[in-house]
Amino acid sequence: MARTTFYSLLTLSLAASLSGACSSEIDGKPKAQVEDVKKPEAKVEAKAETKTEAPAAAARTLKLDKTGSSIQFVGAKLTGDHKGGFEEFEGEAKIHGDKIESLRVTVQTKSVTSDAADLTGHLKSADFFDVEKFPTAVFSANEFVPKAGDNGATHEIGGELELHGQKKAIRFPAKVTVDAQGAQGQAEFTINRKDFKIEYPGKPDDLIKDEVLLKLDLKFKAG
Repeated sequence: MARTTFYSLLTLSLAASLSGACSSEIDGKPKAQVEDVKKPEAKVEAKAETKTEAPAAAARTLKLDKTGSSIQFVGAKLTGDHKGGFEEFEGEAKIHGDKIESLRVTVQTKSVTSDAADLTGHLKSADFFDVEKFPTAVFSANEFVPKAGDNGATHEIGGELELHGQKKAIRFPAKVTVDAQGAQGQAEFTINRKDFKIEYPGKPDDLIKDEVLLKLDLKFKAG
């Protein structure tokens, strides 16, 4: 009887604990593939062959339209979400014909904002982005593989993300379009903040989740 009572109380305690955890916007979003950057392999140059080539597609360099773009994130504690973003960033994309060849975006980490003034100050500290030590974050990509996915994704993007002094190879799904006016891409995916050595645990009674949702809406146009 005593054993039955103990297990009943344990079950009720676990149920209460789980019910206290709030649902999050992060839940169910695709996870980016993040790994260490590999050293480039030595290339063996092949003997050039003489052949007739088709005319090269028109090349364009587009500038990031800061007024039409946004870089946002969602972090979650056990008790709820906090939303934030960055206000200062710049970048460019190189286009050949109707395809993106590469892009690079640089973010000023001191421009971080959030939905709470005290949290914004904390995010700038050494517990999180440490903006004095790491004033910029940089994302560069040179792989845009056509690949249909959920929520309208058209491509898988591969590149490198340098954040908090850590550079990692990263891959994630995105919706990419290129037309005469320019190029744009939208993506929502999660990363594990600890992969980038952002390891502040939060309060003992309100721990911070490791996953952070990144929400990118980037538009590029002729300068």
